[in-house]
Amino acid sequence: MAGLSVMAFTMRDSYRRVPNNSFGKGERLEYRVHYGFINAAEAKVEVSNSIVKVNNRPCYRVNVTGRTVGAFDLVSRVRDQWRSYIDTSAILPQMFYRNIQENSYRKEETLTFNHGSDVVYAEEKGEKKSYKVPDNIHDVISGYYFLRTINFDKISEGQIVELPTFFSDEVFPMRVRYRGKEVIKTKFGRMKVLKLNPVMPENKLFKGENSIRIWVSDDENKVPVKAEVDLWIGALEMDLKSYRGLRNEFIIQK
Repeated sequence: MAGLSVMAFTMRDSYRRVPNNSFGKGERLEYRVHYGFINAAEAKVEVSNSIVKVNNRPCYRVNVTGRTVGAFDLVSRVRDQWRSYIDTSAILPQMFYRNIQENSYRKEETLTFNHGSDVVYAEEKGEKKSYKVPDNIHDVISGYYFLRTINFDKISEGQIVELPTFFSDEVFPMRVRYRGKEVIKTKFGRMKVLKLNPVMPENKLFKGENSIRIWVSDDENKVPVKAEVDLWIGALEMDLKSYRGLRNEFIIQK
């Protein structure tokens, strides 16, 4: 992976400042993905214990890893690693890295963000490209963390939050619809949650625009505790298995 200070950008004098009481250093979330009663995969989302500097900006280093397990590992082997360096005050990406290993498919790339010029520099297998992007562009991980900073009490049920996001050499709108509040049962107890629905474009994998449903804790953490995904070949569920280092205590109903 390229070094953390690959390019000395001339930044704009001021970034946006996003209040964040939802996450911080040392947060670790582990998830179980299952297909009915069968364990299919596991995922970990970790914020490093230390702040690192990228493009002369202090950043959270967030690692996301996913792997298939058990019988699913024999049929479709996945070993994916994603990493985002997220500006601590602007909640914007300074650098993004992914290393994808899915059966025989391989992809490794690094994106470096110049928010002063609204340009993304992509590097893969020694080949470098640059892309003009909108102001305050996100990667797929930083977009998720930005959503955690939103006060959904000020969002109307049915309203869509939209973020410009760069992925696979193009800009697309990450669109998430707020579906209101519920109380659900988790392995930790009953929890008040916010229901979110990422709006999916038409594709051959997901079954319609409402095919992903995510429940996040209705507290300052806004941690995803459950997700359901409808695929054309079936349905997957994801549940929070363990957590540590949360910025705020979970609010659990006995």
